[in-house]
Amino acid sequence: MGHCYHHALSSVRKWGGGPEDYLALHQWFDESKAITADFRHRALRHHAEGIFMLERFFGATITVSSGRVVPVRLIGEQHVREDLGFIPSFADWVRCIRPEPWMGRAQPIHRDVDPFASGDPAPQPVVALVAGSRP
Repeated sequence: MGHCYHHALSSVRKWGGGPEDYLALHQWFDESKAITADFRHRALRHHAEGIFMLERFFGATITVSSGRVVPVRLIGEQHVREDLGFIPSFADWVRCIRPEPWMGRAQPIHRDVDPFASGDPAPQPVVALVAGSRP
């Protein structure tokens, strides 16, 4: 499905109410289009964990304008299934990412060695000398 409004209309057909009852939930899934405006945006929220995140943001249920109480998780599942045909895990998305050398590059971790353990005195602060002044 291409637009959040169409997902909302699909939710209306399934659970009743109006599109405005569902629009915010479907928009939440597709906010990642602000990062990349193609299908890759779905890797951020279109998976099982994303559906549980939706529930944490919006609560376990919503009450639509007809008075019906609808589980948020079902709305999330509907959104992901309509876009992908099934509900992947985040691991399913990660397996499809081709690793690049820069992705694993890390800065060396400094040793956890106390430089003063040898008994050397701690360094003294450096004092700047201004012309004509004495330390």
